[in-house]
Amino acid sequence: MPTLDEQIAQRIREEELSGQMSQAPSYGKALQINDGFMETPEELRLGYKFLKDAGFVPPEVELMHEAAELREALRCDPPADKARELRAQLTALELRIAMRLERLAKG
Repeated sequence: MPTLDEQIAQRIREEELSGQMSQAPSYGKALQINDGFMETPEELRLGYKFLKDAGFVPPEVELMHEAAELREALRCDPPADKARELRAQLTALELRIAMRLERLAKG
């Protein structure tokens, strides 16, 4: 009897040969590493992945993308006034994200 890994590998080969995998919207595209996945609580990741693949992005993930944009803007070494404003926005946004995720975790 094949192991689970072997069964998965066989199924992937079958899907590749049938052309089914090439129909997926993400087929052949680079993985998005900074997509908020790791910041999402583990118990919510699978459900959020399904939603994302269906074209729906939860509000928490949108907020995480905004936070990433603010962090990137801070990395560009803005003037002191602008940096202070960006840090304040990022702090408020991170608090908002934490509160939303805490509420989701409590269910």
